Amino acid sequence: MSLIEQLRDPVVLRGLAQVGVASALAALVLGVSYLRNLDLESELGRAFVRGFVQVVAMGAFIGVLFAVPFVWSGVVVLAMIAIAAWISKDRGEGVPGVFRVSLVSILFGAGVVITTMLAAGAIEPTVRNLIPVGGMIIANAMKTNSLALDRFRGEIQSNREEIEAVLSLGVPPGKVVSDYATTSVRASLIPMVDSLKSLGLVYIPGMMSGMILAGANPIYAAEYQFVIMAMLFAAGGLTSMTSTLLVGQYAFTEAEQLKPFEATDAGEDETGASGG
Repeated sequence: MSLIEQLRDPVVLRGLAQVGVASALAALVLGVSYLRNLDLESELGRAFVRGFVQVVAMGAFIGVLFAVPFVWSGVVVLAMIAIAAWISKDRGEGVPGVFRVSLVSILFGAGVVITTMLAAGAIEPTVRNLIPVGGMIIANAMKTNSLALDRFRGEIQSNREEIEAVLSLGVPPGKVVSDYATTSVRASLIPMVDSLKSLGLVYIPGMMSGMILAGANPIYAAEYQFVIMAMLFAAGGLTSMTSTLLVGQYAFTEAEQLKPFEATDAGEDETGASGG
């Protein structure tokens, strides 16, 4: 289906009406933020509009991709990984080699999971399956990487004097920061672990709901949803472990001295807003 044909589909107009209702609810949040002087309207408004434009553009792009050979979906997945690394680096502002760390970590974490599940048949080798599922895996790896980098930077900045004191005693750099790396990995996986704990009791993911509404066997929908959750957990865990391992190496000079972790004002403000 061409882009013009997609836009002329009556279901698109119905979707715009639904977007309008959902946007009104989001605008309510911005209004409350303004009345309470929370100063979140600008960031939340930009994020909301940006998210809508990006997801609609991706939907239209995927619709066009359905008509191209499967190999092109690999190019799209690699581009998504590069974009995810670029976005994630902002959360690790000031961390030495942060973009390289993010790119390698997300490529490894998401790449291993996507390749393995393609080989196992859990992800069908079609554009229709690979792009949406791959996007979920990459996005989760990006969020986990961001959390790990943000926590690791905070741990290093808070304990710099102690780290430098231990280094002066001749302790290897890797051993000095190992506890901080472990803390960062654990912190980055908390949202995923909580989602797994509440799965089926409090949290019913959208994919499972969509499959049931589309007429799929509810038990199979639950099984496939768990497969998705397991893939997200695996990608996130591999990504955060890789990123903390790499940044633990880039954090020191050849003389085993701790490099400065200097964030720009913009990066600090953005991270602080996210944490709230």
